[in-house]
Amino acid sequence: MNNKSRFLLGAVVCLSTLAGALAHAGTLQSVEARGALRCGVSQGLAGFSAPNAQGQWEGIDVELCKGIAVAIFNDPSKVIYSALTASERFTALQSGEVDLLSRNTTWSATRDNSLGLTFPGGVTFYDGQAFMVKRELGIEHIADLDGATVCVTTGTLTETNLADYFDSHGLRYQAISFDEPSQSAGGFDSGRCDVLTSDSSQLAALRLQLSDPDSAVILPEMISKEPLAPMVRRDDESWGKLVSWTLYAMLNAEELGVTSENAGRMRDDPPSPDVARLLGRDGNVGEQLGLDNEWAFNVISTVGNYAEIYQRTVGDRSALNIPRGINALWNAGGIQYAPPIR
Repeated sequence: MNNKSRFLLGAVVCLSTLAGALAHAGTLQSVEARGALRCGVSQGLAGFSAPNAQGQWEGIDVELCKGIAVAIFNDPSKVIYSALTASERFTALQSGEVDLLSRNTTWSATRDNSLGLTFPGGVTFYDGQAFMVKRELGIEHIADLDGATVCVTTGTLTETNLADYFDSHGLRYQAISFDEPSQSAGGFDSGRCDVLTSDSSQLAALRLQLSDPDSAVILPEMISKEPLAPMVRRDDESWGKLVSWTLYAMLNAEELGVTSENAGRMRDDPPSPDVARLLGRDGNVGEQLGLDNEWAFNVISTVGNYAEIYQRTVGDRSALNIPRGINALWNAGGIQYAPPIR
C-alpha cells in the first residue's frame, strides 16, 4: 500500500469514526455543541406559545423551553423557536429539526407508542375539549348542538373526539376543517360555522382574537381528557429525563414554597432537606442528569416555579385568566403532582 492509499484509508476511518460518534451523540451533547435548544412550539396560541408585540416568544409552553435552556446554559435566551403546525410537529421532532415539542400536544397512547416519539413524563397543562358558540344563540349545553356546523382544526385529536362524541350521543353535525386554530377562529368569527371546538384553554385564547370577544361564550361541559405535555424522541432516555425533571422541579418548587424571589435565601439557608436537595445543597441529581447540581436553583430563580409561570401566562395575571382548577397542586384541590427530588 502506497502513502496515498494509506492516507485515503486513514481519512475514511476518521470520517467513519466521526460519523458514528455523531450518530450516537445524545441530544444534550448536541444541544450543548450547538449552543442553543431547538424547541418546537405552536404558530401562535396566546398563553401557550406566541410572539408578543416585540416579537419575543411567551406562554406556558415557552416557559418550559426557557427552563430547559437555563438548566443547560443558565441562560433563558439560548432557545431557537420553531413555529410548527399540527401536521408538521411530529415530523419535525422525528427528523431532528427540533429537540423537543413544547406545543399544546395531548399525551395519548397512539402518539406515545407508534411514532418513535414519547412523552417522558409530566403534564404542563391538564385540559379538555369544549365548544364555543355565539352568545346570541342562547345555547347552554352540548345537547343543543344537534345539526350544527362545527369549525375544527384538521390533523388533531379534536377531530376524532368530535366525531366520537357526536356519533355516540346521536347528534348530527357538519365539520368545516381548517389547517390552523387561528383559521378556525376566523371561520367562526365570519359566520361560516355555528360552533368552534378545541381544547378549552385554546378556546379561551382564540376568543380574544374575535372581532367581539364578548359575542361568544364557551360552554362549561368538556367531552375529553387532554393532558398537554412535552414530547421527545424515544431513542434518548436521558434527554427525556432532563426535560421531565425540569418540569418536576418547577412543580416541586411551588409545593415547597420556593419562588424566584426567595430561591437565593432558601438555597443559603434551606428550611428542610427537600429544599436542600431541590436547590443543589444536598445530593447529586444535577450530576445524574448531566447538569450542574444547582440546575434547579437556576431554573427557579430565573423562570420561576409552576405557580408563577401559570399566573403570568394563562392565569389571573394574564388576559386569559384561566382558574387553576385541576391544574392546582394535588394538595390544593388539583391533580398536578411531581415525584420528589431525593
